[in-house]
Amino acid sequence: MIYRKPTFKDVEAMFELVNNYAEQGLMLGRSRNVLYESLRDFIVAEENGEIVGMGALYLMWNELAEIRAMAIAPQVTKSGIGRNIVQALIEEAKNLGVTTVFALTYQPDFFKKQGFTELPKEELPHKVWKECINCTKFPNCDEIALSIKI
Repeated sequence: MIYRKPTFKDVEAMFELVNNYAEQGLMLGRSRNVLYESLRDFIVAEENGEIVGMGALYLMWNELAEIRAMAIAPQVTKSGIGRNIVQALIEEAKNLGVTTVFALTYQPDFFKKQGFTELPKEELPHKVWKECINCTKFPNCDEIALSIKI
């Protein structure tokens, strides 16, 4: 398994991975445009030339970052790829001086296993919600907020 920063050639595979889950209502979808614009935020897992996992670290505000767009290919779930991506993103966050990482998710148990704790969304700074205006679920967000101090 190779964990690396993605390149432009990876965007289509990333798009398919995340949006397959979005079609099932398991996560929010991402457009190709968003993936291209935020490519540097991501880490991908590659196995035999195929993208089998992805996750992004989005810097929100002073010492605060979000893990976004976590998706692992169905054939390799529960193999540690997601955990490894989260750990790599947390390490990147530490190196940048981030002290709190959060996630908004429909899969809270996955993040709880990584040491995150659930919190009311209202406890997150208002800055977090600036992108929510473009979400199809706005203003009725049903994702669960979790965070971890690092």
